[in-house]
Amino acid sequence: MEGLDYKFDFRDERNLSLVMDFYELTMSQCYFNSEAKDRVAVFDLFYRRNPDNGGFSIFAGLEEVIGYIQNLHFTDDDIAYLDSLHKFSQPFLGYLRHFIFAGDIYAIPEGTPVFPYEPLVRVKANIIEAQLIETALLLAINHQTLIATKANRIVRAAKGRAVMEFGARRAHNFDAATYGARAAFIGGVTGTATTYAGEKFDIPALGTMAHSFVQSFDSEYEAFKCYAETYPNSCTVLLDTYDTLKSGLPNAVRVAKEVLEPAGHRLAGVRIDSGDIAYLSKKIRKVLDEADMQDCGIVASNSFDEYIIKSLIEQGAQINSFGVGENMICSRSTPVFGGVYKMSALFDGDQVIPKIKVSENVEKLTNPGFKNLYRIYDKESGKALADLMTLADEVLNEDEDLTIYHPMNTWKHKTLEKGTYEIRDLLVPIILNGQLVYEAPKLSEIRDYAKAQLDTLWDEIFRFEYPQTYYVDLSKKLLDLKLRMLGDVRTHE
Repeated sequence: MEGLDYKFDFRDERNLSLVMDFYELTMSQCYFNSEAKDRVAVFDLFYRRNPDNGGFSIFAGLEEVIGYIQNLHFTDDDIAYLDSLHKFSQPFLGYLRHFIFAGDIYAIPEGTPVFPYEPLVRVKANIIEAQLIETALLLAINHQTLIATKANRIVRAAKGRAVMEFGARRAHNFDAATYGARAAFIGGVTGTATTYAGEKFDIPALGTMAHSFVQSFDSEYEAFKCYAETYPNSCTVLLDTYDTLKSGLPNAVRVAKEVLEPAGHRLAGVRIDSGDIAYLSKKIRKVLDEADMQDCGIVASNSFDEYIIKSLIEQGAQINSFGVGENMICSRSTPVFGGVYKMSALFDGDQVIPKIKVSENVEKLTNPGFKNLYRIYDKESGKALADLMTLADEVLNEDEDLTIYHPMNTWKHKTLEKGTYEIRDLLVPIILNGQLVYEAPKLSEIRDYAKAQLDTLWDEIFRFEYPQTYYVDLSKKLLDLKLRMLGDVRTHE
């Protein structure tokens, strides 16, 4: 993302400061009343499983996080409401009245393919500041990362055919539609039917007609004719209001020949939204080609997901582009991303005190300490080999052999020979001492960046079923710390 100089204000004009779990406030008052008040804490935001059992996720939502942090404050109305609950002392409410976030936030750039257990966001701040932003960070990143990942699965299934996001009316309210469209664009869709997302994020806004439009005219032909005369340069008509092959298709061809072509225009496309899509598309293609309309595209929509699209293509469906709604915008097959926000360290002056979350469920163990995250690339192929978590004070040297370790087992390790690999720092500074330092790319640049980064992954990781597991490993120093802390917990049981 180097060299980008596009800057704009991410600030959300709404006051969303109370969009938090209530326990963030109750805990914060306890901190405020104790010696912990001035402690600096480190929290990692990460996730444990890829949606749909896929091989990776696409990180998104950072821009929304920045907007929240930039506008984070408690209004007089907020303070009055909290006071009315009779849970909070006047000194603590006074603290909130003058609250500003003054900590550090590092994050992976949006559009980066990411993997379970690695920190997507690292927060270092006063413990109250770090605690109060937990829910907002999770809301933004869980949602947009989920939708970007689902959208990319659908786009990949389409094998180069355009995919349009049609999901607003099925989304879970206004923000879900708007920010879902943004995330879907990062994931690779060509445009959105959500006009507000088009305006807000400069995404191509797309759409043609509904069945009600066709029904409102005396005949289907009259509806198509009106639309063609209004939009002669981009006319796409909906075929299946009455009968796709016996009515819709003949009327589409008639409008093309009687209205558009005499005026020097061509019918851009036809859309089908019901029936046996594969069968109908083949029949439609044959008729269009026989009418010398080979350039007329066929658009299909009808509760598609990656598996249905994959099946349609395997059946030889003659579809040029897909419109996808509810299964994308709600990630219907896996509607929860599952990101978590866990403390990994406290600071005592300059001394780091690592913290670990222990559970009988192995997947709920956390990686302790104040950490950095790197991606290691094969120098010859340019492909990503593994991600590596280290403690922040460790220095990596590409001129030396590098041994990386399984997160739990020292005997599972791999040594990369010097000169064969390259290292990239994944966590970049976003906010330092409360000030925004991030140079934000345009959304279209994030989308292009995502595509370029996906090209660095091995093909096996893209399988929909049983993808190859990508390695997220630890340095020896971090693994030793983790195992020692787990041993200390067992010793004191």
